[in-house]
Amino acid sequence: MKLGVNIDHIAILREARKVNDPDILNAMYVATLAGADQITIHLREDRRHIDDIDAKNIIRLSSIAVNLECATAITDIVLELGPNRATIVPEKRQELTTEGGLNLSSAELPSSIKAMLEANIEVSLFIDPNLDDIKAAKELGVSTIELHTGNFANAYLMAFSNLSKTKFSIKSLEKQNIKEIFEIELNRLKSAAKFAKNLGLNVAAGHGLNYQNVGYIAKIPEIFELNIGQSIVARSVFTGLNQAIKDMKRLINEA
Repeated sequence: MKLGVNIDHIAILREARKVNDPDILNAMYVATLAGADQITIHLREDRRHIDDIDAKNIIRLSSIAVNLECATAITDIVLELGPNRATIVPEKRQELTTEGGLNLSSAELPSSIKAMLEANIEVSLFIDPNLDDIKAAKELGVSTIELHTGNFANAYLMAFSNLSKTKFSIKSLEKQNIKEIFEIELNRLKSAAKFAKNLGLNVAAGHGLNYQNVGYIAKIPEIFELNIGQSIVARSVFTGLNQAIKDMKRLINEA
């Protein structure tokens, strides 16, 4: 199973003080040497972390594949940058991070996909793990989907960590049978991955995966790639980025 390392949070640290420290290109090189199979970055409309110069330099200099997460609104920029893969994601300015899968009935989506494919950019769609969305993704002509693992990750945190005892507790899950919800979400991902693979789609997954929960997803045989960022960068504060990536690779390989 491949690991795409999302280095957006390195850029978030840089933007906190508006200096080129930490250097996003150094993060790319360290991730590559540590065994990352892919560099993942999200070029947001508001450029809150990764910006156009970052994206251009990373795509130009990376010796491994670059997966550019983006909204359809910046399709023209994606065509100019020419990443190995564009993962189309939903985007709202007010969100802290991507909150769910794409609306596959969006009027802009077919033309964006067509333009990227014609430019020889592989296209992936970031979708919720439900069968209707998987069928719709297949009909849109993409070869790859990325299943949103956020609900699974949230349920894991509420069931098996101290999150519920902190100010970050997820209020909507507090009075529910969290372990049951966790099992439901895990089974949804397993069923979705199997269904998508049977349709001939390549299946990636990501969002909220960390060192405690990644094994559950890494065991799903139909998934070929995980994209993980925040937990790796958070761990790197204590271990260094190189070791944090190696630790994640080991957990994935041992699952």
